[in-house]
Amino acid sequence: MTVVESGPAFAVDPQRWPDLAQVPPIGVKARLARKIFAQAVARLPVRVVGPGGRRLGGGGDERSAVMTLNRPREFFARIGAHGLIGFGESYQTGAWDADDLAAVLGAFARRVADLVPRPLQKLRGVYVAHFPSEEDGTPVNARRNIERHYDLSNDLFELFLDESMTYSSALYGGVQAAVDYEPDDEASALHQAQLRKIDTILDAAGVREGSKVLEIGSGWGALAMRAAGERGAYVTTLTLSKEQKALAEERIAAAGLSDRIEVRLADYREVGPPQGASGYDAIVSVEMIEAVGERYWPEYFETIDRLLAPGGRAAVQSITMAHQRMLATRKTYTWIHKYIFPGGLIPSVTAIEQSLRARTRLRLVRRLDFGEDYARTLRTWRDRFEAHWPAVSALGFDEVFHRTWRFYLAYCEAGFASGYLGVSQLTFAR
Repeated sequence: MTVVESGPAFAVDPQRWPDLAQVPPIGVKARLARKIFAQAVARLPVRVVGPGGRRLGGGGDERSAVMTLNRPREFFARIGAHGLIGFGESYQTGAWDADDLAAVLGAFARRVADLVPRPLQKLRGVYVAHFPSEEDGTPVNARRNIERHYDLSNDLFELFLDESMTYSSALYGGVQAAVDYEPDDEASALHQAQLRKIDTILDAAGVREGSKVLEIGSGWGALAMRAAGERGAYVTTLTLSKEQKALAEERIAAAGLSDRIEVRLADYREVGPPQGASGYDAIVSVEMIEAVGERYWPEYFETIDRLLAPGGRAAVQSITMAHQRMLATRKTYTWIHKYIFPGGLIPSVTAIEQSLRARTRLRLVRRLDFGEDYARTLRTWRDRFEAHWPAVSALGFDEVFHRTWRFYLAYCEAGFASGYLGVSQLTFAR
């Protein structure tokens, strides 16, 4: 009996998605991928079902999250040809689906270190993709990398972020802070948690009335407006996104804060101290270091050290991973790099401290971890993205983009929920 492969009925535009339009040929790599995958899922709490309800690998039970292979040949061909990048690409094209995508991805994330047999792990440098040189974090490349993500559409981001337009982990509280606000409305909870996150990092950097503040990575102006409007600070904020700069300046003007906030389209390496001062009283940067790239971390922290006034503090919010895992994967080109955030690397706290000692007088004086809060933030963003998909589609984004961003948000949520990733606010002083 011939099994007919199926899947979502949508076309992949070869001009918008050239690497998805063609399926790699079936061959030895695809057959090896099938064998490795079957062995891996046999140890996971995931039930893998193929066309006609056939089970694959024997993993999971009736309570497990279900992964459905709509087109197994394509699925294994893409994994065989492109590894984990192919795993994501096969979801983008609809070759597989899941009843609870974050749960399925979380199961893989919890066992990621031993999914591939150890003898094959020694060959990692041979079979994994490596960074293209055009994504290295030079000043020119950094602008291009940022534009590919943040200049997609301000309207897109407005549809799923909270009203502050904050695109980084919220701080709900957890064990690190008192939970003083937990409304039933998750959108309101997200907004309050984003303001708490901003206030916490401003407190860490010592921002107060009259402080001269440098923000590396503007977003859409939420932190700058909070520092200027609520605390009376003077803020210079940097972005490489023209779209972000335009909307941030519009929001700042509407709030009557244009005399206190300057938005610059500039790389962090291009900035000098404020006029008439030896440096900035406080420097803050929220989830921008991930885009810097390992090669440029020393320069990034050297710049902060150079621009920080005597007695000042710097506070950086960073996604993090375990140091050994970072060392094992730092040269790997991933699905996230290819389709979401080109360039960069998620650091470990150890790597950050090594960069500080190598080139600066700065030392880590405070650390606040809240990775579980990022899982909740991402889950809320994903829910809002799905709820607003008709409006996103009306902006000109197609179904492949829909599946790409669904996978991206669930992929990241799973990383934080499993503990593979963390997020920290790190405070530095001389």
